[in-house]
Amino acid sequence: MTSARTIQTLGILGAGRLGGVLARLAASAGLHVLVARSGDPAVIAGRMRALGAIAAPVETVIAESDAVILALPLGKYRMLPAGDLRGKLVIDAMNYWWGSDGIRDDLSDPRTSTSELVQTHLAGARVVKALSHMGYQDLEDEARPAGASGRKAIAVAGDNPADVDVVSSLVDALGFDPVLAGPLASGIMLEPGAEAFGADVDAAQLRDMLDGFWASQRGIVVARAREAGGAT
Repeated sequence: MTSARTIQTLGILGAGRLGGVLARLAASAGLHVLVARSGDPAVIAGRMRALGAIAAPVETVIAESDAVILALPLGKYRMLPAGDLRGKLVIDAMNYWWGSDGIRDDLSDPRTSTSELVQTHLAGARVVKALSHMGYQDLEDEARPAGASGRKAIAVAGDNPADVDVVSSLVDALGFDPVLAGPLASGIMLEPGAEAFGADVDAAQLRDMLDGFWASQRGIVVARAREAGGAT
């Protein structure tokens, strides 16, 4: 494997649109990329090969990767193999969509972030929220080398500074400026309903959105819910 601050082999669980875009960006950045779907990896082998990645079973992706991105529908998070992911750096790129996840009060409770729910399920894993608030089409189109004019930004939220550094370096390698959102609980500022969700902006603009969250309509709703019921 690698040193604590580098990712050489990146695993991606989820071979949909987001997973495919991230696989291509990571392969273009020189990473060894392994991608898994819920079923037979042979189904996606040709498409992944065209992106510069390798299709593999879930167990192989987890075991051989330095970090694993979750690019699945959020509603399936309880199906993730918590035992296999214990000790792993896990990058949560999932969001709650009622259209695909169904109406789920547990996934839309403003008293907690969805990444905290994922962390609770993946006890022993090191969860960092990132690569979730920009649409996959913008991720595909907007990647730029470091220092390039018009480079866009991706927020990173996590509790462990070393893990946040690793994920920030990955974001940079993929073609975006990393912006620290805060601890994992701050991931709620990146979820649907927040100004930063869907934002295709530079680092300064993203920083302003994050700093203004608690004065925004969504931030006020979150604050009131937490005052009334206490954070879960």
